[in-house]
Amino acid sequence: MGSRQRIKFRRPQPQKPEGGKTVNEIIRELKEGVSPASNYREQSLKIHGLICAKCGREFDFKDRNLLTVHHKDGNHRNNPSDGSNWENLCIYCHDDEHSRSMLGDYLKGTKGE
Repeated sequence: MGSRQRIKFRRPQPQKPEGGKTVNEIIRELKEGVSPASNYREQSLKIHGLICAKCGREFDFKDRNLLTVHHKDGNHRNNPSDGSNWENLCIYCHDDEHSRSMLGDYLKGTKGE
């Protein structure tokens, strides 16, 4: 009978996307918290200060966790380093900001479409 010939398959090498990083590199950075998206909060706090842009409440180091970063255009991936798409809002004003748009969508009949 005939002998079987073994065929070797090469594992494809990860391709680098346009940004120049492989998927594994991006995942590693996200896990380590070194990606630009993971530190935009700290950047916004440094740029805009520990104050709510809506109600003016001031925060200190102890309660800075009550400040959130609101993306003005609603796109969480739009994080320019100059902070132009961010505003620091306290958790109460941030909730109010998002509930207003939900209420507006409801009243218009669009339900967030």
